[in-house]
Amino acid sequence: MSQGKRTSRDPTVARPGWSIGGDASLQAVLDRGDTPALLRRALRGVLAWQTRNQTTVRRALTAAGVAPTWVAALLALGASVTVETDGKAADLPLETYLKQRAEGRVSALYLPDADRRWGEAHVARTPADQPIVAAVAVAELDGSTVRQARVALTGVWPEPVRLAAAPARLVGGPLDEEPIRAVAAAVEQEVDPSGDFRGSAEYRRAMAGVLTRRALQECLGQEGEDE
Repeated sequence: MSQGKRTSRDPTVARPGWSIGGDASLQAVLDRGDTPALLRRALRGVLAWQTRNQTTVRRALTAAGVAPTWVAALLALGASVTVETDGKAADLPLETYLKQRAEGRVSALYLPDADRRWGEAHVARTPADQPIVAAVAVAELDGSTVRQARVALTGVWPEPVRLAAAPARLVGGPLDEEPIRAVAAAVEQEVDPSGDFRGSAEYRRAMAGVLTRRALQECLGQEGEDE
């Protein structure tokens, strides 16, 4: 997983890709016509209209438990954030920002241009409930060869959401059933869930593998991220 490094830049300079300010609401993200389909799907789930309107991008990132599946989608998409500290702006991969709990104010969220395939799978008590476990997968391919693969999961880590390490094994090979099943089995061993009234640790671990497999299999049937 990429750790990256802090690099100062002028935040007013446009970059190719999709971006939005940290003060924007999640509803504004959903309403934008150019928002990637995976982000729209994550926001249309269990988040109520009122929650989407009252929650800013910054709030959703600094308190990942508010919209964990949406943050998982961002991690799987390889998002980065612009963080302002003492009048200076620096870019960080979102994964690094969340791990380091970096100080500063998130002023922008950015997604690079890429030809992506994506998939999402989750389990919940009812369709209106927050998922007990969710997996969001994104694969970038060069022809039939995987160039990048990320799977972010909720409900199976000490923190609300995290990228799994095992999907990196797909890089350099085909996105086929056999490697997908091998990665799903590895994710099941990698996660570190705790049980609660919604699901035991054993159940969450098993679902991590099942949902990773389903999310990656969904990628197989797509030609690009907007399919």
